[in-house]
Amino acid sequence: MQHYLFVYGTLRQNANHPMHQLLAQHGRFVAMARYQARLYQVDYYPGAVASNNSADQVVGELYQLQLPELLLPALDNYEECSPQFTQPHEYRREQKSVMLETGDSVVAWVYVYNRNTDGLALIQSGDFLAQ
Repeated sequence: MQHYLFVYGTLRQNANHPMHQLLAQHGRFVAMARYQARLYQVDYYPGAVASNNSADQVVGELYQLQLPELLLPALDNYEECSPQFTQPHEYRREQKSVMLETGDSVVAWVYVYNRNTDGLALIQSGDFLAQ
């Protein structure tokens, strides 16, 4: 079974975050992709919240994971949603459908923002790196 991960914030290639190096080592970039959600500025990083409105699209990158059993626990720690962190976690890792530029869709792991978005700024473009 293939494991995919959709990243839309600090794990993207051009975000220059050290955790991206781990993803690059254990994952293969597949394509740019979109996830139907609203994107909020949480702090120096964003949070995506699923949306029923097809106009709400979050821009990100899709990776195929070579060693998901190693990579996902490390990323869960980075996203502070592993068991060692107190509930409620800021993110939940969920399997979501994401759309590739080709129009194909795949199911990928997505770190979905898990807290109230009141008072957070909406990133209108849906692209964290374009703002």
